[in-house]
Amino acid sequence: MEAVLAASKPLDQRASCLHPSPSTKEPPAIRTPAPRPRSHQPPAPQPLSQACPRSLMKLTVSLPVLLCWSTLWWLREATAAQAPVPALPHRFLLQCLEQVRKIQAQSWELQEKLCASYQLCHPEELVLLGHSLGIPRARPSSCSNKALQLTSCLGPLHRGLFLYQGLLQALAGITPELEPTVDLLQLDVADFATNVWRQMEDMGVAPSMQPAPGPMPTFTSAFQRRAGGVLVASSLQTFLEQASRLLRGLTQP
Repeated sequence: MEAVLAASKPLDQRASCLHPSPSTKEPPAIRTPAPRPRSHQPPAPQPLSQACPRSLMKLTVSLPVLLCWSTLWWLREATAAQAPVPALPHRFLLQCLEQVRKIQAQSWELQEKLCASYQLCHPEELVLLGHSLGIPRARPSSCSNKALQLTSCLGPLHRGLFLYQGLLQALAGITPELEPTVDLLQLDVADFATNVWRQMEDMGVAPSMQPAPGPMPTFTSAFQRRAGGVLVASSLQTFLEQASRLLRGLTQP
């Protein structure tokens, strides 16, 4: 009997090793995966339609167009600034000088007749009377042959001639013997003004309308009319002398 128990004991121990009891059994350990280190890569760029508003997209598209237009405008201005300035025709300048000499001769004739017949020989003595009568004066502006500004050169010349044409009209009825001289002088001044205006039109620098006549003096006596004739003729002489110097300078190369 003891021999049977001794022989069965190792079998029980072997059975216990193969089939352990529930109280002594341990659960298997659960291994959690180690966390991976985070990579420091930048986020992927978003599309342009999501990152920018529509107004910014329109500005981005139109910016090359604006740059193109600004470049074309700058080139056009630079070309216009470097373009050669048109010169006055030589024939026109010679014709103007001839008209100046003719009008100057008639103006001197009017002054000499007023001096011989009415002793009105010194226009400087009548300056105060001219101011009180409101007799205007005209002066041509300066212009050079190197940088000829046609509008600033021919415009004042035409306006001055137009002014003296009106002043000579105001002298109508000065005296019976002087009236033909004044009428012829007025016609020649008007012809000179017309010549200048046509040249301005040919060169494309004429204003859209001719100048309107300004206020003219009113002579209430024969003495005022004769004194006005002296002042107008003297002022016209000074104006033509300045215009002649300018025109002669333009004829030189």
